[in-house]
Amino acid sequence: MAFHVEGLIAIIVFYLLILLVGIWAAWRTKNSGSAEERSEAIIVGGRDIGLLVGGFTMTATWVGGGYINGTAEAVYVPDYGLAWAQAPIGYSLSLILGGLFFAKPMRSKGYVTMLDPFQQIYGKRMGGLLFIPALMGEMFWAAAIFSALGATISVIIDVDVRASVIVSALIATLYTLVGGLYSVAYTDVVQLFCIFVGLWISVPFALSHPAVSDIGFTAVHAKYQEPWLGTIESFEVYSWLDSFLLLMLGGIPWQAYFQRVLSSSSATYAQVLSFLAAFGCLVMALPAILIGAIGASTGKFLAASPQASDKEIVWVMRITVFVFGASATAMALLTKTVYGLWYLSSDLVYIIIFPQLLCVLFVKGTNTYGAVAGYVSGLFLRITGGEPYLYLQPLIFYPGYYPDKNGIYNQRFPFKTLAMVTSFLANIGISYLAKYLFESGSLPPKLDLFDAVVARHSEENMDKTILVRNENIKLDELAPVKPRQSITLSSTFTNKEAFLNIDSSPEGSGTEDNLQ
Repeated sequence: MAFHVEGLIAIIVFYLLILLVGIWAAWRTKNSGSAEERSEAIIVGGRDIGLLVGGFTMTATWVGGGYINGTAEAVYVPDYGLAWAQAPIGYSLSLILGGLFFAKPMRSKGYVTMLDPFQQIYGKRMGGLLFIPALMGEMFWAAAIFSALGATISVIIDVDVRASVIVSALIATLYTLVGGLYSVAYTDVVQLFCIFVGLWISVPFALSHPAVSDIGFTAVHAKYQEPWLGTIESFEVYSWLDSFLLLMLGGIPWQAYFQRVLSSSSATYAQVLSFLAAFGCLVMALPAILIGAIGASTGKFLAASPQASDKEIVWVMRITVFVFGASATAMALLTKTVYGLWYLSSDLVYIIIFPQLLCVLFVKGTNTYGAVAGYVSGLFLRITGGEPYLYLQPLIFYPGYYPDKNGIYNQRFPFKTLAMVTSFLANIGISYLAKYLFESGSLPPKLDLFDAVVARHSEENMDKTILVRNENIKLDELAPVKPRQSITLSSTFTNKEAFLNIDSSPEGSGTEDNLQ
């Protein structure tokens, strides 16, 4: 393979441009707002992302090296084809669903990260557990991007793939480390522009190359390999649907997406950006699909070519970005397929975090006990189903399993969706069961190890008492309510013992005895 001087110059100019834009955005972050607000500015950009930058950076939630290279790889690989290139439609629908149902409640409550509602409802320990699958998903996604970028650079300037991955990772980690969301947002604009222009410039040259056959012919006829349109056999329908739902629903509960949502100036604005990004994902996929089709139409000879201060929070985020970048780089160096990393990134997010997000936003009454049950049941069913990309053999063999060329058993049964639904139902069922057992007195309050039912109920009651005592609520402005006890409403709020002993509390028993 020849060394391309022009390609090297173009790569250097591109990286310098990205780095300079990132540093400028970092300077903008540093000089905007007070020092106390800097951590929030780094995470959500001060909640003032504009329409142009917001549209680009929301689109870039999915459109990157992994998206472009993964789509092209899916179209090119003989066993898949366009029929199995699910990301463009799947992720576009995930953005639409996110805008319709999730963006408004998340933005209107003023959260800073996606994990905030989990910590608020389920506590910090459960929030920490949910951070693990979220981190794994982000790491697989970053590894897919680094792997794709490294492979691209190695082709352009004929350098070792590993060196390309490391250099690319260092650049991306550096500007994120320094500037936070503003750096990511403004570099997204530059990167998407370069991707769009660069891909469409390359498509005519690739199509006119003498080694490339008519892609219209190779779409439905086998020449160098199977037709690039691909097929979905009847026995593969459930597997296809399982993977599609994984991308569509598993594409919603991502910190990268909600970071853009929470950086919007309003809930309505966040919805508009989601819809714009869905359109952007479809548009950006077109040249990638064409390049994959060109690859499939090319002769084989060519193919071989706790509470912390604001300052402490900022430094913790910087260290985390560095460690995360290093881990994702290592994963990219050890993995051979961008397509595999691409699917793995949404795997645990779909099975564990998506049902938890549904419960915490839309199902009233779920608690930590249900969240733990949903987490464990979903994770158990996912791990026991096996994973060919990680060479993990299944422990549970569902109907339709078969061995691949490496001797690893694959599942045609949609066990990932089964795991997600099981996690969702387990969360609801165990939450209500735990609430009933504690509030009915079947279990003593001391067994509420997570402080999820008894302590939370008492805390809510005490909050109401404090509000009234501090005159934050005026009793004469409340709607008249018929007393359930033989005491007045005002005495209920001002008498702590009477308030804690009414039958709405977990420890509550009779009426008259409690008042004496």
